[in-house]
Amino acid sequence: MGRVYLDWNASAPLRPAARDAACAALEVTGNPSSVHGEGRAARQLVEQARDAVAALTGADPRNMIFTAGGTEANALALSPLTQAGGKRCARLLVSAIEHPSVLAGGRFNAADIETIPVDPNGVVDLAALERRLESSREGVLVSLMAANNETGVIQPVRAAADIVHRHGGVLHVDAVQAAGRIALDIAALGADLMSLSAHKIGGAKGAGALIRHDESLQIDALVRGGGQERGARAGTENVAAIAAFGAAAATAAACLAAEVARMAQLRERLEAGIRAATPDAVIFGSAVARLVNTTLVALGGAKAETLVIGFDLDGVAISSGSACSSGKVAPSHVLAAMGVPAELARGAIRVSTGPATTNAEIDRFLEVWKKLVQRLSTKEKRGLAA
Repeated sequence: MGRVYLDWNASAPLRPAARDAACAALEVTGNPSSVHGEGRAARQLVEQARDAVAALTGADPRNMIFTAGGTEANALALSPLTQAGGKRCARLLVSAIEHPSVLAGGRFNAADIETIPVDPNGVVDLAALERRLESSREGVLVSLMAANNETGVIQPVRAAADIVHRHGGVLHVDAVQAAGRIALDIAALGADLMSLSAHKIGGAKGAGALIRHDESLQIDALVRGGGQERGARAGTENVAAIAAFGAAAATAAACLAAEVARMAQLRERLEAGIRAATPDAVIFGSAVARLVNTTLVALGGAKAETLVIGFDLDGVAISSGSACSSGKVAPSHVLAAMGVPAELARGAIRVSTGPATTNAEIDRFLEVWKKLVQRLSTKEKRGLAA
């Protein structure tokens, strides 16, 4: 067996349909803002992709803004000038487990950002959210991810939306990890704004989207200088990446049920194997609803960096959490928010699968897991003997 890739939450391999769409788009010469035939051909590719990505979330294509990725989509959404019933959003509330691009607060001043806690399972505390909203006399923007990128825990977005709207606020949902893994409907979820990223669903890196549920919701452009994306995001569109995004979205929508069923079976096989080999291993968020492709696990006494390197040397790619936080010595902010002891959190590794993952690859992971655990146990015994 060649290398095994189990880090789909960081970036999914390019879907064949997305690769074909990108290659075809690279042959289209025109600028999508040009009115001649070549320009119209490029524009057609962009608009076809817009239709496909919007369909993945049940949105109106006219309310979708293409960006360079999920981080830019989040930054575009998080602006005090986003209007809530004609009111300026003077404050930003974010859950403690959000992606770093949301925790950074976009264009809000640090003094105007508040964090909402989560429970030990990593689920946002809705009662705390309501209390914060009740105490506010200003317009509020709330940002809550659909599913966490590290634990896979699915958040109660609909319930949060009801609370936010009851207090006249605006809800932004970072759905980057959820897209293609659970059904998403922007209206059913009650989201006012939703962020997506192409490469998480098998599209090309370099494309993302911010979607509005209601066209009347005003967006303050982050990148200015041209009229692209109906004035919401200046700059010539990345036609090849956008075309690939559309193809990936169409495939993800068509195959959602089948892919989710397969990944659920794979996760059951993976976690049963981990528990059989190491009964004291902790699988975070296992008591609540999670994405079927995500397992965040830790073993007391192990260090994540040691495990990640060990797996890599044995040909298996996993991660120690969010790829956007890799290289940092501090434990995961997500696990810290859940109250996980720092010593245990330092050993957490994330295994994330996708539509192409096989049973044999899961078995290969378990084989390496057992070997590394045995090696760590041997070292520990030697240390005690010394």
